[in-house]
Amino acid sequence: MQTLNFWQKLYIPEILRGMWTTTRHFWTNLLGNRHTVTQQYPEQPTYVDERYRGRHRLMRKEDGAPRCTACMLCATSCPALCIHIEAAEHEDPTVEKYPGSFTIDELRCVFCGLCVEACPCDAIRMDTGIFALAAYDRGNFLYPRNLLLGDDEPVNIAEGKTPAE
Repeated sequence: MQTLNFWQKLYIPEILRGMWTTTRHFWTNLLGNRHTVTQQYPEQPTYVDERYRGRHRLMRKEDGAPRCTACMLCATSCPALCIHIEAAEHEDPTVEKYPGSFTIDELRCVFCGLCVEACPCDAIRMDTGIFALAAYDRGNFLYPRNLLLGDDEPVNIAEGKTPAE
């Protein structure tokens, strides 16, 4: 263990060095000599990295039906337990089952992408490019199957109305 000398025990040189660093950063940023991370949002579009995981979406088959087979692998792999699927029997005997209800609670989601990795039929993706999720009501963050497929706008499931109403 290192022993401290008299000046190190007083901490005065370290406090002065910290104050000098803070003052230097203040004047550098004030005079604009350094790149800051402030984004002028409405005037300039926000840069989003290509690897960013955006809002979820469900894929369709060639015939327009949801590609999901209700295997529950995405719901099982989700660490936040935000995916709720209810399987239903399909009227076509060649199709074993399909999701009767598929809901994602975006407020509980941690956007880890494990649901995308677990899906064996590439039914769920997170490549929408939508990164700003905003609503006035918590119910608008429950995304049902029709919204995930891109059919409708968000609907408050608890009240059954759209944000425009």
